[in-house]
Amino acid sequence: MAETTPVPKGIADLLKKTGLLSDVQIKSFLEQKLESGSSITRRIVESGFAPEDAFLRAMAKVMGLPFVELKELTLEPAVAAKLPAKVVFQYNVVPIALDNGTLRVATSDPFSAGMLDALRLVSGLRIRMALSVSADIGKAINRFYGVGADVVERLIQDTIVDIPDEDPLGKVDLNELDQEASIVKFVNQVIWEAYKDRSTDIHFEPMEDELRIRYRIDGVLHQTSMPPQLKRFQASIISRIKVMANMDIAEKRLPQDGRIGMTVQGQDIDIRVSTMPTVYGESVSLRLLTRSAGLLGLDSIGMNPRDEETIRKLIQKPHGILLVTGPTGSGKSTTLYAGLSSINSVDKRILTVEEPIEYEVAGVNQIQVRPEIGLTFALGLRHILRQDPDVIMVGEIRDFETAEIAIRASLTGHLVFSTLHTNDAAGAITRLVDMGVEPFLVASSIEAIVAQRLVRVLCDQCKRTRVLEPGFLKSIRFPEAHFNTPIAEVGECEKCRRTGYLGRTGIYEILTMKDVIRPMILARDSARAIKQTAVRMGMRTLRDDGWDKVVRGITTVGEVLRVTEEEEA
Repeated sequence: MAETTPVPKGIADLLKKTGLLSDVQIKSFLEQKLESGSSITRRIVESGFAPEDAFLRAMAKVMGLPFVELKELTLEPAVAAKLPAKVVFQYNVVPIALDNGTLRVATSDPFSAGMLDALRLVSGLRIRMALSVSADIGKAINRFYGVGADVVERLIQDTIVDIPDEDPLGKVDLNELDQEASIVKFVNQVIWEAYKDRSTDIHFEPMEDELRIRYRIDGVLHQTSMPPQLKRFQASIISRIKVMANMDIAEKRLPQDGRIGMTVQGQDIDIRVSTMPTVYGESVSLRLLTRSAGLLGLDSIGMNPRDEETIRKLIQKPHGILLVTGPTGSGKSTTLYAGLSSINSVDKRILTVEEPIEYEVAGVNQIQVRPEIGLTFALGLRHILRQDPDVIMVGEIRDFETAEIAIRASLTGHLVFSTLHTNDAAGAITRLVDMGVEPFLVASSIEAIVAQRLVRVLCDQCKRTRVLEPGFLKSIRFPEAHFNTPIAEVGECEKCRRTGYLGRTGIYEILTMKDVIRPMILARDSARAIKQTAVRMGMRTLRDDGWDKVVRGITTVGEVLRVTEEEEA
């Protein structure tokens, strides 16, 4: 049981002078017992007496201390070196300036017992406090010291020598529990930081002189600050991940796949792990899937009202195929799940075959593909047809066998949802024909094809607008009606990690199977010809939908150009 102490009486006067707490609140706070090492600032905030920012600003005035914003802080390496990472993480402080033998340190808890003495002892300098919000201090620590720097520093101080790659695994000293615990803590810290930053992937990439760790956030890779000494512990870190994923840690010559199940802040996280041997060691990729995350509805995935109405009509049909196309990571599964959740009801039997199951949907029977035991998409789909389904979702059409079964299922009275990897909607038609499916089957079974991409959404807090040069807009075929419209551009703030973007949304191209398109499929016309006809019939291309979102201030011209191809006209 944690040791508790009463709140020091001298703090009452300081709290009263802030003007933020009433006498009753101060009396109530003084009667509380503090656990050893507990932060008084945190208790004030958690008790609901005052927001942290307002409390620290008021306390800075009362105590005659500066309040500092750390968002724009640049820290000299020589200043950072004055405090070891272990102490910085332990007390949640960050050095901000060094002047004539005095080290200025930002803290969110000026009442921390023994903090000043500890900092004086390790630095050999006089310490002066400044106040700042704890979350900003944490971000500054990760920025200047690196994620998990305290763990790496401890490993180095303990003079633990990492195991060379070529040493037999059996020679590991199993009594080195201290090192194991530290490596476990480091890996957990990296995953936790990635989850907090909304990352979908974590990549551990061995380089010649460093172990690079990158997060994919909103579809773009960002390198994460890491301690420079991390390379020394590369083998141990990779071995720890392989243990967590139930992989063979002795096998370092062949690629491996595995899975980790974790719970972070009550969220069940399914982590798909892949290892690949490279020149400087094994490269490890982690895909984070929040399986318990709430499903998005059709009204939340970025479709304009016209497209949303089109999809809602299509998913109410009794039979036929609805295909969603796009590259990996373009949100195809999310769109299919949004459609499924819209029609999920007691009177419909819905079955899915997926790899992996990215969302768990109540009321839907979901099957996980397991190729290692022969449970493929084709086999699962064939057996699903004996389960009396009304609606079927196939995670992906990868081969002729799966495509043929899906098409025959749609022709025998089932509504089939699936995905395909093509660049645009018309390309899905020629891809199926190239797989060996007869054109008359494609023409008679497919009801619509949705091509989609994900674009990053501008951060509301820092985005700005300006009128772009007409010559440039004309060169990219931007709608002439909006040449003089102020166009949104990226800004910079801490909320969006100084990227200017926060979150993603979809842009869509919906090709419905009109009577004029079917004869073109039977005649094996090119995807380009089919697309041109569909555009003449009113289809909006991916880029058209992207320009609409640019005009509405949702995303930028650069994002739309990044994810779409130049229109062939």
